[in-house]
Amino acid sequence: MNIHQFDVVVVGAGGAGLMAGLYASRGAKTAVISKLYPTRSHTGAAQGGISAAFGNYEEDKPEWHTYDTVKGSDYLGDQDAIEFMTNEAIDAVLELEHMGLPFDRTPEGRISQRPFGGHTNNETGKPVRRACHAADRTGHMILQTLYQQCLKNKVNFFDEYQVLDFLIVNGKTAGVVAVELATGELHTFHAKAVIFATGGHGRIFEVTSNAYAYTGDGGAVLLRRGIPLEDMEFFQFHPTGIYKLGILITEGVRGEGGILINGKGERFMPKYAPTVKDLASRDVVSRAIYTEIREGRGINGSNYVYLDVRPESVIKYAAQDGRTNPDGTPYTITGEQVLAKLPDIIDFCRVYLGVDPLTQMMPIQPTAHYTMGGIPTNKYGEVIIDDKNTAFPGLYAAGECACVSVHGANRLGTNSLLDLVVFGKHAGLKAAEYAKTAEFEKLPDDAEADAKSQFEALRHGSGKANAFDITTEMKKVMFDLVGIYRNESGMKEAIEKLKELKSRYKEVCVKDTGKIFNTELLNAWELGNMLEIADVIAECALNRKESRGGHSREDYPKRDDQNWLKHTLVWKKDGKVKIGYKPVAITKYQPKERVY
Repeated sequence: MNIHQFDVVVVGAGGAGLMAGLYASRGAKTAVISKLYPTRSHTGAAQGGISAAFGNYEEDKPEWHTYDTVKGSDYLGDQDAIEFMTNEAIDAVLELEHMGLPFDRTPEGRISQRPFGGHTNNETGKPVRRACHAADRTGHMILQTLYQQCLKNKVNFFDEYQVLDFLIVNGKTAGVVAVELATGELHTFHAKAVIFATGGHGRIFEVTSNAYAYTGDGGAVLLRRGIPLEDMEFFQFHPTGIYKLGILITEGVRGEGGILINGKGERFMPKYAPTVKDLASRDVVSRAIYTEIREGRGINGSNYVYLDVRPESVIKYAAQDGRTNPDGTPYTITGEQVLAKLPDIIDFCRVYLGVDPLTQMMPIQPTAHYTMGGIPTNKYGEVIIDDKNTAFPGLYAAGECACVSVHGANRLGTNSLLDLVVFGKHAGLKAAEYAKTAEFEKLPDDAEADAKSQFEALRHGSGKANAFDITTEMKKVMFDLVGIYRNESGMKEAIEKLKELKSRYKEVCVKDTGKIFNTELLNAWELGNMLEIADVIAECALNRKESRGGHSREDYPKRDDQNWLKHTLVWKKDGKVKIGYKPVAITKYQPKERVY
């Protein structure tokens, strides 16, 4: 066996993985394993900003940020963890700045901020500028900055290694098994502590903003090892994806004054969110767009609407809303300012749509974007395995693959980058602290056996089924039946279809027999992960008989705090789903109706 030994192994090299690796490396011998080069990780696609209540333009407070996050979560977020995150936000952003991240600036030289959906002045209810940004490529800048810091701190990187299995010995963490993509060889990473930071699973849906690498690997690997997942029914559809492609159009467009227009040429968000209008939380805006389309008010009867950031439109609607500049003068914006603030968005639309947002409206539709659920953790990144918050020794998670839960049933924009920076840091610190006193567990002689068997099954299947066909059918059934709107009959149909697809998956045979960069084999293995995750999502969504945040049921349209103010925990045992529950941590804010 190819064996490597490290105190701490981080799986994933996006923002959460790099932050965890950086902080773990300050106290322990650390390796970061990634199936991509770190700078290609999906954090680089995050556009609009990272939230922190600096108040650089107007009054703002961490308490307001806390309340907005609780309210945005539809009261399913754990309030102790939310308070922890929002109180750490300012220091976290300042730390990034001190590392060299080139934030945009106010005229006085402070970090520039823009409004984002669901972030408000709690006294007036009006939008507040809380999103710290570097043009519309904030995630890219965070990724580059953290990677530089990790290299400076001599973190050990194993790039283009796919983790296939998590090793448990004596009920404790013992390491992971990975395949080196360049050679096809298996490698065992012997570790005292392992941090999963593998991102989300949006590729299970037909239209998504997620990168091709977002296939739910971390959650699926741990699910197979008896670790539960939390709140998997809650998946966020971002309101503004490029029509048909799903590529994200940042909420920052609406933060700069962009508005949504239906097929009748009407601005429709004041109907659904009279106070904050186009800057309501993402679940509210996505459902509003979908409702307009379903009721025949899409553009020319099609399933999209327009996003309008043409300067003359922005100025017109800003005047109607009473929006002003920080100095109190009427809000204005020029084409040059739009281009300076949103350069990548303008470029995306020109390249992919042939549309110039400075003179034309952008066709958009909701796109599968972010999972609120994932691997259960506490605020220090320790993985929780039951309703009593029992931590699994030596196992940690951070970023989108984890569920702290600060996002509850719906995440506010810009809180994802804050989540990965804050909890990535604390997972790294906690893992290094654990490694100081823990011993290496003795590896079993057959440590690589399960990983080998997974690949062998794909190499020696009957060939009666085709992985591409299964993938296409899975994505369609999940988008159509377990998407923005859900109902019992549709989800039952989806579950039956997924059972059929999982049965057919056993017949898949990979034709490529090579070992060097065998992407066919890797894609087939990733499909197995997506099927596991899709099955869990559908089962949990069918089980939750209410509507809350990103989980919207037509047959149970109301939120039901009496019966469903609780987290879902889900296990897989002998191929069957087992569901349990965990209480929501409520400290200050009792649930009440969300009004935007």
